[in-house]
Amino acid sequence: MNFDFDILVIGSGPGGYVAAVKAAQYGFKTAVVERAEIGGICLNWGCIPTKALLKSAEAFEILKHPEAYGIVADSFANRFDSAVSPSGFRLDVQKIVERERGVSDKMRRGVEFLFKKYNVEVIAGSGKFIDANTIEVGEKKVTAKYIIVATGARPKALPFAPFDGEKIISYKDALVPKTLPKSLAVIGSGAIGSELANFYLSMGTQVYLIEFLDKIVPLEDDDICGQLSRSFRKNGMKVMTSAKVTGVKFNKLQDESGAERDNCELTVETKKGIETINVERVLCAVGVAPNTDNMGLEEIGVKMERGKIAVNEFYNACGNVYAIGDVIATPALAHVASAEALACVAHIAELEGKPGAKFHPIDYKYIPGATYTSPQIASAGLTEQKAKELGIEYKVGKFMFTASGKATAAGKTDGFVKLISDAKSDKLIGVHLIGADVTEIIGGMVLAMNLGATAEQVANTVFPHPTMSEGIKDAAEAMEL
Repeated sequence: MNFDFDILVIGSGPGGYVAAVKAAQYGFKTAVVERAEIGGICLNWGCIPTKALLKSAEAFEILKHPEAYGIVADSFANRFDSAVSPSGFRLDVQKIVERERGVSDKMRRGVEFLFKKYNVEVIAGSGKFIDANTIEVGEKKVTAKYIIVATGARPKALPFAPFDGEKIISYKDALVPKTLPKSLAVIGSGAIGSELANFYLSMGTQVYLIEFLDKIVPLEDDDICGQLSRSFRKNGMKVMTSAKVTGVKFNKLQDESGAERDNCELTVETKKGIETINVERVLCAVGVAPNTDNMGLEEIGVKMERGKIAVNEFYNACGNVYAIGDVIATPALAHVASAEALACVAHIAELEGKPGAKFHPIDYKYIPGATYTSPQIASAGLTEQKAKELGIEYKVGKFMFTASGKATAAGKTDGFVKLISDAKSDKLIGVHLIGADVTEIIGGMVLAMNLGATAEQVANTVFPHPTMSEGIKDAAEAMEL
């Protein structure tokens, strides 16, 4: 049978575009179906723009207290609105958003350039399966020998508070505010919720971070959760855990000047009883749902498990249909989707006898996580709680950044390094970091754990001084005491 393409990828996020480019590099005639922007959510409305906003927040935090770094801003007082910041600087929300959008646009153009370079055809629209080798995009039917589903996920809304883009917003709305709200409730304290709560807090918004479970960033080690909660509270955030939002209603309240403004009244069940919170806006960050509905997947024999596509070790769902990223039951992270894309395409290339093609299975044991709050969080491997649950005899080594010369010089001493090793083998089984720029450190530790490094080997490794990373050596040395 003659197909229009060798490989067709549905979705162009960090899984989809990586799969398409790699397929084209192997010599496959490749196309991508995309109903929105090239680059998907991560590049346009997630990972990348969020980091751009957080960089503006970081810069503003320094400008709030320039004297702490020996910078006197008196000469600027007449040029800026001193009512906003003691140093005389003010926020321009439009320019912050323009910068953030510019960063995303630049990255998107980079992906579009790669598509052109490797002759990847882009088909605009939503894809629906007719059979395992044919999809329908609008009124057009497209065939391919192999089809990879990489459609990602979308934000979930609370059933009693659907997104309206004004008062009840998703992370997408939160990235492009027209104005900064005086108050904001963030429901859900995962990476998305915590990062955006951090941004708005830095911009001067009163933030309530509401988490249903008993700790924020609940997937992290308990010590990490506790430190981030303390750091947030120290900076003025209202952190509520073991808290369930049961209702939202809208009304008008008078502000200090007597003017009426929109108000969202949240009813929250807590251990203390029912509480009421009044805020201008509500950001719902309670999770995401995979984009697998209305695609005709089950009709062609794809097995679904809780809305996600069931795949084998090669990411094959059925026939020549494959799936990667947030639509399958693996960690919903951009770097995981990209790794799965490379592995999936390598498997197909190996089947087709492409020179140099070799499938390498992904080891999900030490997948790193990164949360870009202030302080940042980076982790991989087992938490201390999980090691206990598994009955593993373990050791813990810890180093506080209050004793770090680099952290002290930067004025960012919140946080620590926490290493967990198997007590019998001494091999590292968990690394948990919270502090300034620790997301830049975790990659090396993932490599170390994948290579079976021991705490003793890390302790005997020479790290550069002064750096944040040398805290890893100090934590390993503490483990030996």
